[in-house]
Amino acid sequence: MAKARSGGMRYFVLQENERDTAHVFTGQQPRQAALKAATRGFTTIVLRERGTRKLHLYSGQRVKVSAPANAPDWMPSQIWKAKVSKKGIRHL
Repeated sequence: MAKARSGGMRYFVLQENERDTAHVFTGQQPRQAALKAATRGFTTIVLRERGTRKLHLYSGQRVKVSAPANAPDWMPSQIWKAKVSKKGIRHL
């Protein structure tokens, strides 16, 4: 079994119906990849970490919130913000 690198970019493949999809999200932590998936509208997020035998399970949503006070002029007053919560890890 390959060991995940401690630093740097890691790759997570989104799974649907227990099969890999073409969606690959990157991040140093699985939560970063899950936030990217939630931003794109996925609600049930199952990420398979490349090079390991782990599945990271998350539930996600997008919420409409007010833009921050220091937002640039081009940013709209309402923006989408991703939220995820980890449900667990499953080992293959």
